[in-house]
Amino acid sequence: MKTYRVAVVGLGWAGRSIWLPRLQAHPAFEVVAAVDPEAVIRSTVRREAGEDLRLLSSVDELKNIQVDLAVVAVPNHLHHDVAKGLLLDGVSVFLEKPVCLSTEEVDSLAAAERAGRATLLAGSAANFRADILALHDLRKELGHIRHIELSWIRARGVPSGDGWFTDRRYAGGGALVDLGWHLLDVAGPLLGDAEIDQVVGSVSADFVNDSSRGAVWRHDAGAGAAGDVEDTANAFLVTDDGTSVLVRASWASHEERDVTSVTVHGSEGTARLRCTFGFSPNREDGPVLSLTCDGETVVLPVPDEPIGSEYDRQLTELPGLLADPAAQGRAIEDARKTVRVIEGVYGSVRRLTRRSA
Repeated sequence: MKTYRVAVVGLGWAGRSIWLPRLQAHPAFEVVAAVDPEAVIRSTVRREAGEDLRLLSSVDELKNIQVDLAVVAVPNHLHHDVAKGLLLDGVSVFLEKPVCLSTEEVDSLAAAERAGRATLLAGSAANFRADILALHDLRKELGHIRHIELSWIRARGVPSGDGWFTDRRYAGGGALVDLGWHLLDVAGPLLGDAEIDQVVGSVSADFVNDSSRGAVWRHDAGAGAAGDVEDTANAFLVTDDGTSVLVRASWASHEERDVTSVTVHGSEGTARLRCTFGFSPNREDGPVLSLTCDGETVVLPVPDEPIGSEYDRQLTELPGLLADPAAQGRAIEDARKTVRVIEGVYGSVRRLTRRSA
């Protein structure tokens, strides 16, 4: 088995808690460097990860190191620039969601991927969950998909990310960009080749500046300045073949627990999954997947797995994708579809705001 030399770029919560320990434990990867501009963060990682890890303050310093793959987990507004530079240098990139924030950035990353002859891979792990894989396995039994409902509702879970998560300049948006990206990823395999043709949406921000609604499990360093992004987004989509999709993403709500649900209505049956995405401790006891046909509901078995297993599973898939020439461009096209939906929702909100003014 080939061992891939990896650099982790960005040592915030995701870089330190999700990617760095998993990469260090995985036999297919050798973590040769980690990058973050903050000296305090580098010192903390030095204590946690050991003296052998090379810690850098700039992505430019990677030019002097042989790297096969860069796992990029920087703030959203830096995703495009960091990934583009690495791709142009011929380094394949595993990029945390959101892959980028605009259609223009999608086009730019596509050009960089081609020019550098490297591969961009997307780091949204929802489709690697055992319960989501089981749901997708039911697709053929459902007949023609008519309607899909996807929601991820947190009771309390507004991230701060030292303030950038709730600042539109740096995050690109709120709950829709953060949680909604995962939900749209789940919808992709269910919709197949259908393209989103119509988008309308609404957003609200009742909880985003309430300090009691923070995502305590992230251990962020404070809420920063007042947020100007949504904590809740609702979207209604229609594909070119008439399938409708309802998406609701919420960082905070009046609910007791954090719940993710996916319901797929088909001509032959309805599949329902209730679970909790992510790392919040305020979660459902376990996933429940059911299939309803002709008035009869059957609860189906779902493998029990530790929280975060989807990230381990995704890492195991990476070597095969890096070795597959056909993987180049695939993440770009998936990102293009998602970005178009997100742009469509925010565009719908702006049009409504202008009419109300």
